[in-house]
Amino acid sequence: MQVNKTDIDALNAKLTITIEPQDYQEGVQKQLKDIRRRANIPGFRPGMVPAGLVKKMYGKAVLGEEVNKAINDGIYNYIKDSNLNVLGEPLPNEEETPTIDWDVDTTFSFTFDIALAPAFDAKLDGKNKITYYDITVSDEQVNNQVEAYAARFGQYVQVDDYLSGDMLKGTMTEQKEDGIVKENAVLSPDYMQNAEQKKLFDGAKKGDIITFNPKQAYNNDTEISSMLSIKKEEVESIADTFTFEIQSITRHEKSAVDAELFAKVYGEGKVADEAQFREMIREEIKSNFTKDSDYKFGLDAKAAIMKKMDKLEFPEAFLKRWLKQRDEKMTEEQLEKEFPQMIEDVKWQMAKDQLSELYSIKVEKEDIEAYAKEMTRMQFMQYGLNNVDDELLTQYAQETMKNENQVRGIISRVQENKIYDILKTKVKLENKEISYEEFGKLFEK
Repeated sequence: MQVNKTDIDALNAKLTITIEPQDYQEGVQKQLKDIRRRANIPGFRPGMVPAGLVKKMYGKAVLGEEVNKAINDGIYNYIKDSNLNVLGEPLPNEEETPTIDWDVDTTFSFTFDIALAPAFDAKLDGKNKITYYDITVSDEQVNNQVEAYAARFGQYVQVDDYLSGDMLKGTMTEQKEDGIVKENAVLSPDYMQNAEQKKLFDGAKKGDIITFNPKQAYNNDTEISSMLSIKKEEVESIADTFTFEIQSITRHEKSAVDAELFAKVYGEGKVADEAQFREMIREEIKSNFTKDSDYKFGLDAKAAIMKKMDKLEFPEAFLKRWLKQRDEKMTEEQLEKEFPQMIEDVKWQMAKDQLSELYSIKVEKEDIEAYAKEMTRMQFMQYGLNNVDDELLTQYAQETMKNENQVRGIISRVQENKIYDILKTKVKLENKEISYEEFGKLFEK
């Protein structure tokens, strides 16, 4: 086997591979023997089919398969051994590949087009100045989170007097002959869009009968049909007047800020008093803010790297041809529209690969599982579950890792995070304290 490279220009080249009998004969003979052993041909006992017949029936297909394997191995090994930084995959050059007679030829020559990545340097150093935003945690934010936890772990109680935010349950009756009677109807006057209709419920008590107009109150056929358990098209014909007999009033009361709340949020025996509770909340907010700060640093570091690669030239004709072969359904219009972003994605992947090699960055299975567990932990926290058992987090993470698409996304994110962590030590980092409100404005542009 011989592979020769011919440079066309700095970004395009051709590989010509010559496959000789010694590159495929052993594989062909092995396959034909295996076929002969398994072949079930009428007139012959299993394993007794003549070798010549097997070769006549299957030889050409087996030869093509083994030659194709030799081509793939030869091209792959040549690219690897020559340390070629190729883009996409080699594409057959049919014009420069001789016509093959599979019945006669024993030596085969194939030519492939390849695209070469442009030379670049993605690393950042002390000449690159990047601001790291240290987001401060305000007392107001701590207070708001205390209130949020108190609300989340509060309870529903039955009361006799209605206040804004309460939920009413009772019987709703349409004021006309044979009108709708909806028992166990549920009303939340706060959700009414009409202020006058909402005001009718001010000061209401358990047992009161309130007369109101659902059409005016909600002005939403879907909501009214759901409330009355009727079809949406029936809403238009209902009466303007309904009564609502209040049978119960349910109110959500916040939890007291006490040991019981501390245990629900952080676990039994983890918090001694309210001062420690507030300090743990402050640390929790700070931890989340640090993730935001790291995210912003990552965006700025990526922007600095991409700026260095801004003027790189790419073998666009080859890449467009390669993309069309990968997705035959892609139209020329789609290709032209999406190609610029594809080039940006290629640049960033090239940069990540170069930096990963430069800094010996590897993404291990443990990294993937740790990231999946952190994703799961954050999801549980959104529902107020701060003390999820590590075994359960591991179980959920392992389920996530069964999804190949999610794993690929995690690998990419972990790789980027490792790169950013190293770049923090390489660039000139300028720390700047900033409020969360000011930090948010950085993203408005």
